[in-house]
Parts: sequence; C-alpha cells; structure tokens
Amino acid sequence: MNINFTKEGGLVPAIVQDHSTMEVLMLGYMNQEAFSKTKEENRVTFYSRTKKRLWTKGETSGNYLDVVDISLDCDNDTLLIKATAKGPTCHTGNNSCFPNASSKGFIYQLEELISEKIDTNDENSYTNKLFLKGINKVAQKVGEEAVEVVIEAKDNNEELFKNEVADLLYHLLILLKTKAVNFEDIEGVLKNRNSIAKNSD
Repeated sequence: MNINFTKEGGLVPAIVQDHSTMEVLMLGYMNQEAFSKTKEENRVTFYSRTKKRLWTKGETSGNYLDVVDISLDCDNDTLLIKATAKGPTCHTGNNSCFPNASSKGFIYQLEELISEKIDTNDENSYTNKLFLKGINKVAQKVGEEAVEVVIEAKDNNEELFKNEVADLLYHLLILLKTKAVNFEDIEGVLKNRNSIAKNSD
C-alpha cells in the first residue's frame, strides 16, 4: 500500500467505518508509525495532533477499534478503515462521532417505525392490529404475500411485482418483530455465510 504521507506534513486522514453497519464512526490522522502499529496489532492507532504522540483508540476507555480491512483512496492520501467497535466510539457515549449520519438505510427506518407502532400500541395502525392477532396470523400473511410475489414474478408487470415484493418485505419485518428478531440479526447471518463461502473458495 503506497500511502502518500507528504501532502499534510506526514499525516493522512483515516476514516473509520463500522464493518457491519457501514456507519462512519470517526475521523483521525495517521503518520507512518501509527499506520504500521495499526497494521501490526490490527487495532486502530492514530497520531494525536494535540498530544503529539501515538494514540490507540480505546487505550483509556477500552473501546478499541479492531481492524477488519484497510483501503486507500484514488489519490493515495486518505485511508478508509473498516473496523469492529468494542463499545461506543465517541467520547459522548454515542456509537459514532457523527450521530446524525446513519448509513443503515431506509429499511432500518421502516423497522423502527414498525416497532414504534407496536410498542406504543397504536390502535389505528394496521401494523399493530396485525401484530396483536399473534404469530399465526402474521406468519400466514407473510405466506400470502410470498405467493403474490411468485405470481407476479411470472408476469411482465414490473410495477406490480415491485409492489408485491415491498408488501412481502413489510410483513416480513412485522414477523421479525413478532419473533423478537432484528433485521440486523438476519443481515449478520448472511454476512457470516458470505465469509464462510469466501474462506472455502
């Protein structure tokens, strides 16, 4: 990895991103020594511009950032580090130093909305009314929506197909809530399978 440390007086920005959620956790700076230590220990170490020394993230709090992958931008002067966070990254206690910059996507927002409708027992909500009917009714509805997806997949109406897939995903999120399982849990299963497949190649 040919990093250009000359542009900023021996330092390069290092963006740290959560390996699982892709959420941007923080920005720090590395010199050659900090980068070498990070590579050697697989734990993010920065050069602190205020302390004028190497600083391993979590050395005081224990909230380390374990390195999963390091890549370099097209100008060879900025690092992107994907890491596993061992606790909150920000000193405020937030997961990220950019708390409003969630990158999980709309499906996670939809999951939160579904949870809110159910947790607040919204009497006017279709979602909550279905949830209150119990696991059998929710599972039955997911089955019905899956059949609709199969039917529309055999036709040529793309809009109807997309709408049926959206209905299936929505009801699947209700089923996950009913089973007290998060969408992130399912994502984790898929990522684990992907890792196993890569290692077996």
